[in-house]
Order: sequence, then C-alpha cells, then structure tokens
Amino acid sequence: MKELRGRVAVVTGGASGIGRALAKAFLGEGMRVMLADVEQRALEETADTLSAMGEVSSLLTDVTRFEALEALADHTWSTFGACHLLCNNAGVSVANLNVWETTANDWSWVHGVNVHGVMHGIQAFVPRMVQAGEEGLVLNTSSGDGGIAPLAGQSVYAASKAAVSILTECLDAQLAGGTRLRAAIFYPSGGLLDTGIWTTRRNRPSELAREKPVPEGSEMTFDEFMGMMEKIGVELPVQDLDELARHAVAGIQSGDFVIMIKREGMEAQLVERARKLARGENPTGLIPGM
Repeated sequence: MKELRGRVAVVTGGASGIGRALAKAFLGEGMRVMLADVEQRALEETADTLSAMGEVSSLLTDVTRFEALEALADHTWSTFGACHLLCNNAGVSVANLNVWETTANDWSWVHGVNVHGVMHGIQAFVPRMVQAGEEGLVLNTSSGDGGIAPLAGQSVYAASKAAVSILTECLDAQLAGGTRLRAAIFYPSGGLLDTGIWTTRRNRPSELAREKPVPEGSEMTFDEFMGMMEKIGVELPVQDLDELARHAVAGIQSGDFVIMIKREGMEAQLVERARKLARGENPTGLIPGM
C-alpha cells in the first residue's frame, strides 16, 4: 500500500498510546481514520483532537465481542464507504506472575482482548475488504515479548502475542493466495513504551476480575518501573510513539510483512533460540523483575 492518501484506516485501541500515534500518522498521510476503543471519554477526546488533522470518526468498541466488531465495520462502511487498512491494535496485560499464580480470569481477559480481539476484527472486516476487491492490509500489533523472545514473567501476555504473530503469518499466506489484501505484523519496538498497557487493569471488566489478590510488587506503572531501574543504576531507552508510528507507515508503504525498528537485530535472537531448541534446551530464561 504505497498510496495512503484518501484511503480509510481503522484503529482499535485508538484512544491512546500506540493506537493514537498510528491514527495521527495516518491522518498525516491524508488518510481518513475510524477510531475504536473501550474507553469512551478518552476516545471522544482523541477523536476531537485529531479531527483538526483530517476526517476522523469513532465508535465505542469492546473487541472481545464479535458483535461489536461487526457494528464497527457497519459504522466504517456507512461513514467512509470502505476500509483499506485494518489495525488490530487493542491490547491488555496483567501483572508479572508465575504461571501457577495466574488465574483463569487473567487468561480469559488477556486472550479475549489480544487474541480474540484480533480474530474478531479479521472476521468482521476481511470478508468485506475481499469483496470490495481493493488493495488493502491487515496490520496486527504483536510484541517482541512473545513473537520473538518471550519474558518468562509475562506468560499470559507473551502467550497471547505469540498467538497473534502465528495467526498473522497464516492470514497473510491465505490472503496472498488470491486476494488483493495482505497482512503484516507490527512489533512496537525501539525502547520502552510509555503507554496505557502498564495500567490496563483500569479497563478490566468486573466479571473477569482476578479470583484472588495480586501478589504485592507484581504490578507497576511505567513511572514506578523507571524509578526502580534508576535506583539500581539501569538506564533504559524510551521510544517516542510518534516516531514509532511513522516507522509503521514506512513499513506499510514498503510492503514489509514484519514492521519493527531495528528489525535486523532479531536475527541473532532467533538463531540462538533455534539453536537452544535444537539442543533440547529451554530458550527462555527468567529475568529478575520481569
């Protein structure tokens, strides 16, 4: 998709963080943007702010419900008449926990958003995009934590993002077999990301609340984590979200399947991972605090 001007992008999780940055970058390319998010006030504020840059519409959307994605597709076609770029970006996470300390609801909530949310977006939008016969792209937000090098402490989140990566590989192979659509994996990268993923528990539905209290010290905000790193003398880079979004735009226009800052760096990680697996070893080790 080299030419973006005048085309339509749909962004789930679009009210803040990476989703908002993507929407801003798309508007900067002359696209029309449909924002979807589960946080109504943030969604309205973002849509109002970004409308100064171009055509923006929005719809309150819970991606865990297929009917909500169907409604979003209906709203997109009735508003803009098309969808050329579907960004399945909404995501949540839970505390750093041992697997045996997680609960059934941790898995149901995270995978409901991160995996089923992507699946619902594909099921609601892709048939209409295929039928339209226009060039298009499904961009699924994954994570290096799962898709490339999982963090042992983030088993619930990492497992969900590994699923998104494999799902996207399969989807792209299928689309390439007779449609004008393709799929791509977006790995947010370049450094730590100051986004709402650190506090997604604010949106956790009561029916999927944890069945037992979170162990003390297992949840931190971005600022708390950075403060802890500073105390032990560790300086970590923080990635600018607007720069990350511009990198995503460049990858979309280049036709890349994997969109990631310093993508070439993953080769050594994956080669070492493969070597360990081939030797019968576990390639994932425990990083203190992660």
